Amino acid sequence: MGEGNGCCAKKGPGYASPIEAMSGPRETLIYVTCVYNGTGIEKPDFLGTVDVDPNSPSYSQVIHRLPVPHVGDELHHSGWNSCSSCHGDPTAIRRFLIMPSLLSSRVYVVDTATDPRAPALHKVVEPAEIAEKTGLAYPHTSHCLASGDIMISCLGDPQGNAKGNGFLLLDSEFKVKGRWEKPGHSPAFGYDYWYQPRHKTMISSSWGAPCAFSKGFDLQHVKDGLYGRHLSVYSWPDGELKQTLDLGDSGLLPLEIRFLHDPSKDTGFVGCALTSNMVRFFKTADGSWSHELSISVKPLKVKNWILPEMPGLITDFLLSLDDRYLYFVNWLHGDIRQYNIEDPANPILTGQVWVGGLLQKGSDVVYLTDDGEEAQFDVPLVKGNRLRGGPQMIQLSLDGKRLYVTNSLFSVWDNQFYPDLAKKGSHMLQIDVDTEKGGLSINPDFFVDFGAEPDGPALAHEMRYPGGDCTSDIWI
Repeated sequence: MGEGNGCCAKKGPGYASPIEAMSGPRETLIYVTCVYNGTGIEKPDFLGTVDVDPNSPSYSQVIHRLPVPHVGDELHHSGWNSCSSCHGDPTAIRRFLIMPSLLSSRVYVVDTATDPRAPALHKVVEPAEIAEKTGLAYPHTSHCLASGDIMISCLGDPQGNAKGNGFLLLDSEFKVKGRWEKPGHSPAFGYDYWYQPRHKTMISSSWGAPCAFSKGFDLQHVKDGLYGRHLSVYSWPDGELKQTLDLGDSGLLPLEIRFLHDPSKDTGFVGCALTSNMVRFFKTADGSWSHELSISVKPLKVKNWILPEMPGLITDFLLSLDDRYLYFVNWLHGDIRQYNIEDPANPILTGQVWVGGLLQKGSDVVYLTDDGEEAQFDVPLVKGNRLRGGPQMIQLSLDGKRLYVTNSLFSVWDNQFYPDLAKKGSHMLQIDVDTEKGGLSINPDFFVDFGAEPDGPALAHEMRYPGGDCTSDIWI
């Protein structure tokens, strides 16, 4: 996208660079996908608007709810119709939030521009149309393209087989265009993806077959080959599968994937959930891509749990806009970590805070120290509330100083690992970040209780700011 003429030329959405984005306005609202599917409450999922302006009388409260028209969707992730990849196009407007439903395969398009505090439903793309034109189902990650199209990774076919997965293209009017990848170039499994146009590359990750993960987690399904351990490297933008990186036994269930924000950089990270490793991928001298183990979270020996060892379960991570810090969560252990990645090949742990998990004091489960002593982690009360579940989705303020965290992964997995979560509901926390020396601490004045929702306790998942963030926007 070309730049406008002169310093006062009108720009498109977002920011010219990730560094410029860091000096953008402080967030005042955050949108959260909230789920009733799988909780026993027969109500539609909804998009919640949370007030995060500390000067507002409704700070740390849900101020609006947009229920979708159907029950049983499982709202999950979301993306924009237009982001910083279109910054050079003055005709592009960030107006619509794209919300794929992981289980029903509907795609909701929500107008957030008319009234940012009270988003409204604009359009529904029905699963029958998606299936008929593309054979795709189980939509997950949505990114806008500089062309104006919207691309959504889909995890399987309507029957739940991974083999049918690929990438759905919608045009700027949200009509189904077809698949993005070339015929015969679908990955083995689908999940997340990120593109880096200057390196003419898109890389996607792999969760598992919908027929497996939608029923709950079963270790046998991993042994049966129903979960992924590969990254798929595509040519961008033409959709040719160029390379498959096998992450091996240390890279099971590679979920969220991010390149560094600086569009000139040819490296990034993927969080491998089951083996609880961060893997770094990078371009080699011959133009192909390789990978290495970057950060390893050791499983803990435990008592009173379903297995003798408990993995951390890295389910989300993100990178600060200046590419200085990497943050990830251990959903089962209960901690959030901050690493300095100024040298991406040598991450250094600079901050860690416990905000829940299966091993907090008062839980039935204990871990064994190296000396064989039984131990648990100290998790503080926040505004008098015992923290529930474990840290799951995270979102970082543009300036990198505030980290927001929710605690629901996916309703059927929540019910399996944290059975109380559906009964008591999710919560959202805010973590204060020391960006100078490193360090994380819980903000004691911020607690959004989704257990107090009018229709009953809800599960809260992904978060988005109306003006874009470090997990939605890509620079070209």
